[in-house]
Amino acid sequence: MAKRLFDIILSFIGILVLLPFFLIISLIIVLDSKGGAFYLQQRVGKDSVDFNLFKFRTMKTDSDKKGLLTVGNDSRITKVGTTLRKYKLDELPQLFNVLFGSMSLVGPRPEVRKYVNLYTAEQQKILNVKPGITDYASLEYFNENALLANSENPEETYIKEILPAKIELNKRYIKNIGLATDISIIFKTFSKIIS
Repeated sequence: MAKRLFDIILSFIGILVLLPFFLIISLIIVLDSKGGAFYLQQRVGKDSVDFNLFKFRTMKTDSDKKGLLTVGNDSRITKVGTTLRKYKLDELPQLFNVLFGSMSLVGPRPEVRKYVNLYTAEQQKILNVKPGITDYASLEYFNENALLANSENPEETYIKEILPAKIELNKRYIKNIGLATDISIIFKTFSKIIS
């Protein structure tokens, strides 16, 4: 209950404060490339229920049909999208997901169904909590696409190495879940973005 109240208050304040920036970013995206300002992607949430994740659009229209992973300097990413991704600004619309209740500020990053279908019964336990905008795995794999760029088979590397490691970090979060943990992760995320 305290975690949900924390999420509602902070996401509401965040949306109010950032609303002018939302409008500016939206305008820049639309002027930079063909398509809308926002991108909706179906992800898997708490109790394995699908939901629409909100993001600022950073790729050319219909890019997800060519693959789910972004690797290195992906040619599908727009000029503005590169900057938005670098500073994680593309994730800001997920404050609405938090406010509406499909996500939390802190929690395991939600995956697409394709990868969730690969989870073992033990790994599926991370679906017992709401997904979040940031978590331990987000901090550890802050430059994930750069890591994948060094792989001969990025998807295989993601499935066999990165995904299991992320899940272990998610399990660590669940063991220590609480407001103190959430606040710590939020501050570490801001610090990481700024640095």
